[in-house]
Amino acid sequence: MHRHYPTIARFTTALFLAALACGVVSSDSLLADDPDARVAERKNDTATGANGEVPTFRRDVMAVLSKAGCNAGVCHGNRHGKGGFKLSLRGQDADGDYDALTRDQAGRRVNLLDPPRSLILLKPSGQLAHQGGVRFHRDDVEYQILLAWLSAGAPQSDEAAPSLVRLEVVPSEQVLVEPTKEIQLAVTAFFSDGTRRNVTQLAVYEPSNNVVTVERQGLVEGRARGETTVVVRYLDQQTPVRLAFIENRPDFAWENPAADNYIDRHVYDKLRTLDMNPSPPADDATFVRRAFLDVLGVLPTADEARAFMADRRHDKRARLIDQLLARPEFADRWALLWSDLLRNEEKVLDQRGVEVFHGWLRQNFAEGRPLDEMVRKLLTARGSTYDVPPANFYRAHRDPYVRAETAARVFLGVRLGCAKCHNHPFDRWTQEDYYDWAAVFARVDYEIVENHRRDKYDLNEFIGEQVVMVHSEGEVNDPRTGAAAPPRLLGGEALSLTSQDDRLAPMADWLTSPDNRAFARTQANRIWYHLMGRGIVEPLDDFRSTNPATNPPLLDALADDLAEHGYSVRHLVRVIMSSRAYQASAEPNDTNADDEGNFARAVIRRLTAEEMLDAQCQVLGVSAEFSGYDPGTRAGQIAGVQRVRKRERKGGDGDRFLKLFGKPDRLLACECERSNETTLSQAFFLVGDEGINERLASPGNRLDELARSSPSDAEAVTELYWSALGRPPSDEELKASLALCAECSDRFTALQDIAWALLNSKEFLFRR
Repeated sequence: MHRHYPTIARFTTALFLAALACGVVSSDSLLADDPDARVAERKNDTATGANGEVPTFRRDVMAVLSKAGCNAGVCHGNRHGKGGFKLSLRGQDADGDYDALTRDQAGRRVNLLDPPRSLILLKPSGQLAHQGGVRFHRDDVEYQILLAWLSAGAPQSDEAAPSLVRLEVVPSEQVLVEPTKEIQLAVTAFFSDGTRRNVTQLAVYEPSNNVVTVERQGLVEGRARGETTVVVRYLDQQTPVRLAFIENRPDFAWENPAADNYIDRHVYDKLRTLDMNPSPPADDATFVRRAFLDVLGVLPTADEARAFMADRRHDKRARLIDQLLARPEFADRWALLWSDLLRNEEKVLDQRGVEVFHGWLRQNFAEGRPLDEMVRKLLTARGSTYDVPPANFYRAHRDPYVRAETAARVFLGVRLGCAKCHNHPFDRWTQEDYYDWAAVFARVDYEIVENHRRDKYDLNEFIGEQVVMVHSEGEVNDPRTGAAAPPRLLGGEALSLTSQDDRLAPMADWLTSPDNRAFARTQANRIWYHLMGRGIVEPLDDFRSTNPATNPPLLDALADDLAEHGYSVRHLVRVIMSSRAYQASAEPNDTNADDEGNFARAVIRRLTAEEMLDAQCQVLGVSAEFSGYDPGTRAGQIAGVQRVRKRERKGGDGDRFLKLFGKPDRLLACECERSNETTLSQAFFLVGDEGINERLASPGNRLDELARSSPSDAEAVTELYWSALGRPPSDEELKASLALCAECSDRFTALQDIAWALLNSKEFLFRR
């Protein structure tokens, strides 16, 4: 980012706005004229355009409707309109909007005999009652454009008129250092005939958070420290502007930490720009616990934690990473994560389908198969959902629209759903894109060999074998035209196919191609998220120009690395975990305490439902009970969501725990369905659940063993701390624990109380 210091001279807001030419003035003359003269000229230029040019409907009037918010979803752009007046959402249908303004209700909204008396001027300017309030005043550019257009007879634009091809905003990114809190944006529109216009006053400004406010004329004012993205929109083009407002630290000194790999170099480049130093490396106890949880989803045992802490080799962290990546729990963890994404649940897939699908996913990760190969098999699978496990992907997604949206979301990071009803308001996808992409999946069908549905009223329940097949016929109709949509790759060219050709194979080849940056970036971002606790693009499945990455060079480097190493998940996990960025402490310093998205320190997050339950069971040496699963099954090994329904058999204590602590029902193909939020119900469950208390008091559990086998109370307490927290107790903790042991009638009872306190501590419940 460029930096903007308070000592650098900048144009005042008044000077800048005076220099703007409303309508057709070239941006080359932005600051060339006398500001007072420009203010005097503004109304005349706006009303008739430069050189007497009449404002056009498509270019000028449509821009006014957007600027005033008339075509927004909360106003007349609503699906049903407002007050009997309906416009297309964000100006997607210029012809329809022209008819609505000039023809609907006998043309009552325009008065060509007396233009100033037109309703489209009287209401938004506050001269008549308007539920939407005052949108502009009579001396504003919006009013003058509409008045000039009406005075010219409200002409409809020539379809051959130049179209908007590009939008340029200056600056596109900037770092502002206190006391500087304002920056003026300049917006230039480039048209197909080679002309360009300064459209700063007609552009729409939408900040992504409350860090800033933006005035109508594009003046951005910082309200708080932090980073933000301002989406600048004009007609059908939009572009993001990335801004950062940081504290003035005259005594800041970059500590110049060593970079262990390219990840650190990219992270540190960004941090240095923001006058921010990274936190130091985490201590060994924190690192070993973090590494076990992130790679395997389990805690290190007391012996494993002690061995790592006692190791004096300089490369012990790298050695540990390699050891963890070779363990079978690695495959368990990634099969769980992808089962969440691919909706691997019993209601639609049934028990057997869930098991074979989960087993196939686990096998892929256990054998280190390339991620692109796994995805190609998912997208092209057909056959029995029992005999061909990846065919369960299509069994879980029953119509072409769901298939298209899931494929776009999971594999390309595109949230396409909005474009089903209208052009995407925040992205470049149109309804045409949506239905052409859905047409690729139109011919997938199912032979239901048998269905032993237990609930005859639930048509979404399937129990029995199904065969996924691809027909030679079947299309998706575009609802706007009623005609069959031509199958077309998302954002790409139409597939050159005959009516008999398979559409899935070329789609899968294109989607996973080395040339498809979207696939590599999306998968790299997902792996980064599961290790770092936050994506470089956040949310993970919302890649768009108006939601830019917090560190684009880092994301590109990760995507390149993943693709160059054959889409090996293990490789990228190893690289990320070997970086200082991953190994950083969660403790903030004076410069990074407010940072959230630049990875200056580790993200503290609550353990997932499976991690927390497995950790409890591991510490106590007693397994949780899951209905339909063998005793000893870990939560992280469960294939589906709920193997046995509640009305058939009461769920085990493990089932209740997972549900309460956020295990997803897998009804959505999105990480967002999993919740790691803390609730009051969870707190009551932790302190009083029968399952936990029963495990604490279970004869023969680890506490019982420690009580009977430890030579002293101190050794028993120390072993318990190593098991739960991966470290020995501090002197203060040991003293308090020994005092409790002395008060209790027996050691087993005392250890239960100590274990209960540890299992409910923040250090245990959170990954640091």
